[in-house]
Amino acid sequence: MSTTPRTAMLLAAGLATRMRPLTDRTAKPLLPLGGRALIDHALDRLADAGVETVVVNAHWHGDLIEAHLRRRVGPPRTVIVHETSLLETGGSVKAALELLGPEPFFVVNGDAFWVDGPRPALMRLAAEFASADVDGVLLVHRTFQVSAEVGFGDFMLDKWGLLQRRAEREVAPYIYAGLQLISPVLLAGTPEGAFSMNVAWDAAMAAGRLRAVVHDGLWFHLSTPADLAEAETTLQARETGETR
Repeated sequence: MSTTPRTAMLLAAGLATRMRPLTDRTAKPLLPLGGRALIDHALDRLADAGVETVVVNAHWHGDLIEAHLRRRVGPPRTVIVHETSLLETGGSVKAALELLGPEPFFVVNGDAFWVDGPRPALMRLAAEFASADVDGVLLVHRTFQVSAEVGFGDFMLDKWGLLQRRAEREVAPYIYAGLQLISPVLLAGTPEGAFSMNVAWDAAMAAGRLRAVVHDGLWFHLSTPADLAEAETTLQARETGETR
């Protein structure tokens, strides 16, 4: 693999029902935060990491996403794929493999918003992938640092960065942060049609071929209008120094 991937997939097809009424007339990745649409924040970070082409899937208000991307100036180049029916996270990525190419690529949730720590999160994923014999690397965030409702978290993590699911009624210290770097091999043996990326992750975890990097900057869980409003307040406070 080269230093960093040159392709990526941005997942933008979801219905975002918990973000209603804000998403009644638009797609969630088009909602503004910090003066820019969420999708533009993600595309900017991918461009900064050296990504040249991003496949964007769309379904809910896909026409608006396509129009927004046409107006966008600067890299990366975007290729939009309209899903007539939702394929879920795993199915969407698998359907786009021909466009993404045979090399490892980033996958970023369309509503993912993060502030990098000392080193960009995407570069940290690339460095971990290059140094380990794995099929994927996820970015995770510490559950206790998330102010939004995220349940009991997603993963346990050992000192080597290997992931494990939490047991029932167990509290997991890490939550998936919406960024991953994967090889197409990760999706080998997965179903056709709609399926969750969790299917591929679970198989890779069982084989010891999935690792994680813990995010060392800010990360926002954006599920509801209240989450988005709190994120906006936090960003404004960082810019102005005001806490109210």
